Amino acid sequence: MRSVRTISAVDSHTEGMPTRVVTGGVPPIPGATMAERRRHAIDHLDGLRRFLMDEPRGHPAMSGALLQPPTRPEADWGVVYIEVSGFLPMCGHGTIGVATVLVETGMVEVTEPETVVTLDTPAGLVEARVAVRDGVAERVTLRNVPAFLLEADASVTVPGLGEVRYDMAYGGNFYAITELERLGLPFDRSHKDEILKAGLDIMAAVNAQNPPVHPGDPGIGGCKHVQFLAPGSDAKHSRHAMAIHPGWFDRSPCGTGTSARMAQLHARGHLPADTDFVNESFIGTRFTGRVVGTTEVGGVPAVLPEFSGRAWITGTANYLLDPDDPFPNGFVL
Repeated sequence: MRSVRTISAVDSHTEGMPTRVVTGGVPPIPGATMAERRRHAIDHLDGLRRFLMDEPRGHPAMSGALLQPPTRPEADWGVVYIEVSGFLPMCGHGTIGVATVLVETGMVEVTEPETVVTLDTPAGLVEARVAVRDGVAERVTLRNVPAFLLEADASVTVPGLGEVRYDMAYGGNFYAITELERLGLPFDRSHKDEILKAGLDIMAAVNAQNPPVHPGDPGIGGCKHVQFLAPGSDAKHSRHAMAIHPGWFDRSPCGTGTSARMAQLHARGHLPADTDFVNESFIGTRFTGRVVGTTEVGGVPAVLPEFSGRAWITGTANYLLDPDDPFPNGFVL
């Protein structure tokens, strides 16, 4: 057995969505902040991302995280998030996976009944409170970065769909939030191909006609997520299908999407602070969230969101690259 690259990882899933947590084989990424490291990775490490996320080592809905030394003294670890769509500023389900892996592999000091892990992410500091019993991470509650409603009642013209109305909200990534019923599509996985196509078409229209830009960080922008709300979704229990570029659904309830949804509901006066909110994925898994405070981001009113969920370790592996492999960076079919 021979290899010119060896990457060690612990694989997990968070409420159905995978996270490949890279624990070895990737040196410190240059940059004084995690945002700078993300930018360096975008410019120079896309081959590494594809090697881990795309086939044959990954699949079309793969997600992961590169563990890094933190750039802030108060953080335990730094994280650069990777998935098939690129390098994300923040990933909620991925952070739950990272915190679970750090606790269950002993990569942080573990205390029971709760271990607090502080993570340095490109979007800012994130606190993970891990409920631990007998060394097992039973549940993770994240205090996410500030979330906000950037634009209410926006609209774009989408070929084949006409005028589509949506709210644009941020919870670590940008989300176009719209009601699936308005498009004449049922909330049914047997119609997933039609829903996914509609999501990709809406993303393309938003990015062409009204691309979002973070008011405090112009390096964060664009829309790669459309949150299709199911009929009957409200501020107590919301169900959704989360379409993501370049063409897949989030299996988890989506942590940054849950944060964006809570910011939208709070801004519209539907979700008071310190009130439980249940967000349900397309496969029926759930995160429970709440707004725990308010702030502002670049002059835009924002909320401080928390949400909790579970992750399970599914395996460990060393991913290798044979020097004669015809697909050194993987492939997409």
